[in-house]
Amino acid sequence: MTDKIKQGALVGCGFFARNHMHGWQDVPGAQIVAVCDLDQSKAEAFSRDFGGPRVFTDVQQMLSEIDLDFVDVATTPPSHRPLVECVAGSGVAVICQKPIADTYADAKAMVAAAETAEVPFFIHENFRWQKGIMAAKALIDQGQIGTLRFARFSFRHGYDNYVNQPYLAEIQRFALMDVGIHLYDVARHVMGEVQHVSCETQRRNPIVAGEDAFTSLLRHTNGGVSMVDCSFHSTIRPEPFPESLLWIEGDTGTVELRTDFTLTLHTEDGAETQDVEADVPRWGGRPWHVVQDSVINFQAHVVDVLNGKTHPQPSGADNLKTLALALASYDAMQSASVIDMKAWEARQS
Repeated sequence: MTDKIKQGALVGCGFFARNHMHGWQDVPGAQIVAVCDLDQSKAEAFSRDFGGPRVFTDVQQMLSEIDLDFVDVATTPPSHRPLVECVAGSGVAVICQKPIADTYADAKAMVAAAETAEVPFFIHENFRWQKGIMAAKALIDQGQIGTLRFARFSFRHGYDNYVNQPYLAEIQRFALMDVGIHLYDVARHVMGEVQHVSCETQRRNPIVAGEDAFTSLLRHTNGGVSMVDCSFHSTIRPEPFPESLLWIEGDTGTVELRTDFTLTLHTEDGAETQDVEADVPRWGGRPWHVVQDSVINFQAHVVDVLNGKTHPQPSGADNLKTLALALASYDAMQSASVIDMKAWEARQS
């Protein structure tokens, strides 16, 4: 029996949302039938460019007029809670762009709304769905390097993000909430939950209002230790944006993901290397193909969940712990201390 095509809507017609729309067109089993933005001209432009989905400027009206299986919220964090609560309250599965919220209280309320409505709640967390990171995780899950002891998750570049996303230069909390969220999700996905965190931030580029670099040290509950570092103001040639570097050590081996799209498994028997460069989507281009491919991978996963084949990765509930880690990192930096995550989360209730 063929699964019914899932009918979806996109809310937010900004820069990155174009990747969402292209991705949905490439994913079997899903179709975007409506687009919504407060700026009607943006929604109309998306409709023209992507096959004529219906145009709305009001989410509640859209939900009342169209029978939807899911809504993809691709807006900025201040709008997430009302949109997620509105969609979930209508009994529709909801996907929310990261970061889930600016505050832990808002994120908890969104998770609670989805749980009360008994609808799937996804966070569009695409780093863990990148081809290289998926391949690294597969090696680890196969037991290729044994018990995990140490890891480094790194994202450093000098690419001008502010041309296409000028708001990034204006927000007070930048690197940790923009890319730190991604890296922390991967760190938890690979190494497990975090016991405590310390963090140092830097504001290196004078045009930005918030931090554009950070370095964190995580102690995981399984005894492993990881370093997470990010910089938007590094001079590296060739420019590595938007690639992430991984170095993950276990008792019996090491997994290494480099910027040349090579994934190497180091063991006592030697080194085995594979090419993990993502394909360039028909609508995409370098260097964005790394991310564009991961958007398609994530969206295909959403369809599988909606068809009852698996569970959300990550779910809103899971992503609460990632947000907690990012927010606690600011506290760690400001207090020059190590933050215990269980105690930090307990103080938020």
